[in-house]
Amino acid sequence: MGRMKFLSEKRILMSTALVLILCGSLWEYIPSGCLRALLPAAGVLIFVLVFLWDGRQKKEQSDFANDICGTVDALMNGESPENYQPYEDSQVSKVQGKLLQYYDRMQQGREQSEQDKQTIQELVSDISHQVKTPIANIRMFTNILQQHRLSDEKRAEFLGTMTGQINKLDFLMQSLIKMSRLETGTFTLHMEEGSLYNTIAQAVNGIWATADQKQIRIDVTCDSHAVVRHDAKWTAEALGNILDNAVKYTPKGGSISICVRPWQFYTRIDITDTGIGIAAGHYNDVFQRFYRAEEVAGEEGVGLGLYLARGIITRQKGYVSVKSKVGEGTTFSVFLLQ
Repeated sequence: MGRMKFLSEKRILMSTALVLILCGSLWEYIPSGCLRALLPAAGVLIFVLVFLWDGRQKKEQSDFANDICGTVDALMNGESPENYQPYEDSQVSKVQGKLLQYYDRMQQGREQSEQDKQTIQELVSDISHQVKTPIANIRMFTNILQQHRLSDEKRAEFLGTMTGQINKLDFLMQSLIKMSRLETGTFTLHMEEGSLYNTIAQAVNGIWATADQKQIRIDVTCDSHAVVRHDAKWTAEALGNILDNAVKYTPKGGSISICVRPWQFYTRIDITDTGIGIAAGHYNDVFQRFYRAEEVAGEEGVGLGLYLARGIITRQKGYVSVKSKVGEGTTFSVFLLQ
């Protein structure tokens, strides 16, 4: 409606200007009486139109300000603006659209902040829960050593137990630090073309001694010239966690095989063991942090290895899958983007 009035006033002004131009061009042919009547009338008309136009402009500015203020008030109250017309080609709609975009981004930032806060709270809760047992054990053995006179053999036994608890606590804290860095995105990947053979060798070196103690054979099938774009340090960490899991749950005298096969878009690394296996219903559970199946609750570990492994590989745009048969063994497949 306002636009129609604006166009009408514009046409009147243009018509008046055209009349004045014609009067100037046909000055000699127009009677002087008509000119004396026409020129003042035209002047008055222009004055009135300018006055009306100025009033219209002020009203439009006021309406514009009111609409924008109403939009801001609605967004501040977490509501949708009532007067927003997304498909209307007007200045108000354009400004409202930008305000809504800004509000959406602010809302996303607020939600991310809440998620980060929740993550930090969960991490603190998990850390406090996990460190209680080794700290309680260390405190108990310390009190025994301080308050009782023990034989050298018994004292050595207690000190050995305390050393084991300290090592467990150190392992736990290192794992929790890695987990917190992973979840908060504070660790940096250095992606570059590198030898996958060397990365696998680094991962195997970390579990070789434990596997040898259990007489577990380790076979590796990998082209020594295989090159993949990856972060060697963190990828070795991920593969080492999977291998550590395989050694832990494979009986004495078993075997672990590592087979690398190039695919069209990925390089696939299969880590297969002859361990106790995983029930199909727990395929997703094993990647959750602090998950421990009931049948392995007595084994050493805190349930972070596979969680960290998947997180590391995922952040390199790869993925990890698992297939298993209970009592026969498990295959973890790591896919690294070529």
